[in-house]
Amino acid sequence: MQKNTLVIGHKNPDTDAICSAIGYADFLRRVRGDSDVEAACCGPINARTAWVLEQAGLEAPQRVQDVRTTAGDIARDEICLAGPDESFLTVYQWMTDRNFRSIPVVGDDGRPLGIVSLQSLLQLVLPDPGEGDVVRQVRTSLDNMTHALRAEIVVGSEDMVREHDLVMTIAGSSAKVFAERTARFAPEQMVVIVGDRPRIHQIAIERGVRVLVLTGGFKLASPELTALARERGVCVLSTPRDTASTVQLIRCSRCIESAIDSDFLCFKSNVALERIREAVARVAQALFPVVDPDSERIVGVLAKSDLIDPPAQRLVLVDHNEFSQAVDGAAEADIIEVIDHHRLGGNLVTKEPVRFINEPVGSTCTIVAKSFREAGAEPSRGIATCLCAGIIADTLKLSSPTATTTDAEMLTWLAPIAGIDIDTFARGFFEVGSLLREATPAEALGSDRKEYTENGWRISISQIEELDLDEFWKIKEQLEAELESIVNTGGLDFACLMVTDISRNNSILLTAGSAAIENEIFYPQLDAGTYNLKGVVSRKKQLFPALSRILENLPK
Repeated sequence: MQKNTLVIGHKNPDTDAICSAIGYADFLRRVRGDSDVEAACCGPINARTAWVLEQAGLEAPQRVQDVRTTAGDIARDEICLAGPDESFLTVYQWMTDRNFRSIPVVGDDGRPLGIVSLQSLLQLVLPDPGEGDVVRQVRTSLDNMTHALRAEIVVGSEDMVREHDLVMTIAGSSAKVFAERTARFAPEQMVVIVGDRPRIHQIAIERGVRVLVLTGGFKLASPELTALARERGVCVLSTPRDTASTVQLIRCSRCIESAIDSDFLCFKSNVALERIREAVARVAQALFPVVDPDSERIVGVLAKSDLIDPPAQRLVLVDHNEFSQAVDGAAEADIIEVIDHHRLGGNLVTKEPVRFINEPVGSTCTIVAKSFREAGAEPSRGIATCLCAGIIADTLKLSSPTATTTDAEMLTWLAPIAGIDIDTFARGFFEVGSLLREATPAEALGSDRKEYTENGWRISISQIEELDLDEFWKIKEQLEAELESIVNTGGLDFACLMVTDISRNNSILLTAGSAAIENEIFYPQLDAGTYNLKGVVSRKKQLFPALSRILENLPK
């Protein structure tokens, strides 16, 4: 099953990542006609982005944290399921009609009980090669027998559903011989198969056999005999089948419960294909149920052949171009486009040539807006609002050193379409809740965090934009502790937090990790691990290049 193409930003997405994904997905649908495209994000949406979406009247994109192909992605949802009380004949017909070698068996709650295969089914109906009366024996229910024979119930039984161990007897001899031969069987186990022989009918009913099967469509000869059968508890069935067919069909009426293989492999729909391949390589099982991770109800099945060249998730990456920042599983996906405004870095590799747009502008939303305008298309009010927000957020309303004339041009073009005043909108955007006040230290640091690898050093840079730095000083120690945790749990060498005062265009840098890196930081130091970044507001154009130069010259 081919999945929709996802337009998705980086981990810990900021407003530009979310809004450019929404905007570019809309561009691909409306301008290029790609109907199978949808926006996604691989992290929580922060308060400011949520405010933007509310102003735009748009829903948040779906959250996708792993794009590796899973069991649920390739499972066939048009499946044939059996219950444990289904008859051999019913299940065998399903399998032959659909050319299945095995099918799952489920309970009343929809959870798989096991697998029944064609081979195990056939063992149900092949007579035991033993001697004596063993070949007469069959285990089935009167209900299954009735359906297999397409019989009319002349006299019913209160116990039609439960399975019984039965002995089949064909009444082909004289009444005297029949009576003598059947005397050795317990009446409650006997299935008497007979045609139009009223005397045999009477003997069988008087003996109180379990079932009397009348072949050729014959009925009991009299109402009195019917009444006697009801009195003695004898189930009487009338089938249009002949005697030979009746014997075979009664064998085929046996329920499949004893043929179920309950030692089977089953996969939750969110299990990645890599794990599935490892597991199925060791078993002979041909069909594998796929279940919902929560309810464990079966949602599909897959075969080993489904694991050969399965469809990969198609991705359009926006606002980043490195696997280290991409959604989990991106390396296994088909990346078909990249739209970004950051440096080229990381180990991004694609399977085919792709459209790669990387422009030295302040916001990815600027590039998306250019795409609309160059195509002669105008975004909707909601999309224009999102694109304005991305530009305002990433360029600090064009005050950041990353801002370009192109950003200003696109923002000026978009604002009337969005129906906003830029200054009023920007003020409302930046006034939305303080992360340092309203989020936990972990949430605040993770809201816009990126990891980089430079000269063998693995570092993390988080950025938070605030209207002032009052809240920072209140929780500085907690933020330091969280930075230490990021270094220790993430296998990093160094982590830092850049808290930007957007009203004064200054930042404070808080650091943790390698002392060798800290010793090379040239910004004025306020105290241990804390630096004053006067005039520094851009991670991309100011802070990261400074740290990158340090790491390039620092042996690992």
